[in-house]
Amino acid sequence: MLNIFTLANGRLFQEEIESLEELSKFQPIWVDLEAPTPEEKRWVKQYFGLSIPEDAMDEDIEESARFYEEDNGELHIRSDFLIADDAEPRAVRVAFILNLKNDALRSKGVLFSIHDEDVPVFRLLRLRARRAPGLIEDAKDVLLKLYDADAEYSADTLEGIYDELEKVSKQVLSATVTDELAGEVLGDIARQEDLNGRIRRNVMDTRRALSFMMRIRMLDAEQFEDARQILRDIESLDNHTAFLFDKINFLMDATVGFININQNKIIKIFSVASVALLPPTLIASIYGMNLQFPELQLLGRAGYPYVVLLMIASALVPMWYFRKRGWLR
Repeated sequence: MLNIFTLANGRLFQEEIESLEELSKFQPIWVDLEAPTPEEKRWVKQYFGLSIPEDAMDEDIEESARFYEEDNGELHIRSDFLIADDAEPRAVRVAFILNLKNDALRSKGVLFSIHDEDVPVFRLLRLRARRAPGLIEDAKDVLLKLYDADAEYSADTLEGIYDELEKVSKQVLSATVTDELAGEVLGDIARQEDLNGRIRRNVMDTRRALSFMMRIRMLDAEQFEDARQILRDIESLDNHTAFLFDKINFLMDATVGFININQNKIIKIFSVASVALLPPTLIASIYGMNLQFPELQLLGRAGYPYVVLLMIASALVPMWYFRKRGWLR
């Protein structure tokens, strides 16, 4: 899908392009290619003189491969944007190409973004730009506002993680935690930990991209200050992710502790039962020997019930003692 965005009266307007002839009718400031077809790439190359690299969305994390400037003046930035999907949270690689110097190409002043699937941050920016006139003035503003929206999206996701952890903590700190409940809680905690880690990686990537833009001096004074403000927001997000990691570790340790307590209770019951059955076992061992016992001879036929009652009494006395001491709870 090839979408272009034009700026009119301070608002961003979207057009979906289905042919090269349609593309030539507009002068966009942003061209968004979602899972572009070879034909759409050919349109971009033919009209704008821009060749989209085949490895534009590769998972290379080397900074030299993700942030660089071509000899023809094209800036290449590859960033990851978070999709906080409940079933499958993931990061989507987006390749940005921006020409700010080469007047010989129609691509000058146009931001190109290439990605495989729709990104929530892009939808958020499109919605804001339609409703807020003056939000965007040029292609650099589009890129900055995307990173700003990305930081806000990460912040909203962190709030969602905190709310989920609050629910989990109420379950963990309840009066009774069964092994089944503990297993469910551990699964919930693991999912939130994974999402929190993805957010931390996402904001780190955004910081690197903004630092690159500031370092090469492509921003004017106002945009430079906006980038610094985004970096300050990201720093606060770093602190919040660290806090959530501590909370996650606490809940994980507490849940594992309750599982150990439940297991210890089972082991304690078996231990108490083993100790309580030692006296009857001893009695049975003694009277099971091939010997003549005077008391049994005196009792005659009453010897058997006497031994049985003695075994029962020897088991009940330890159990009474253990119960009195509270060891059976």
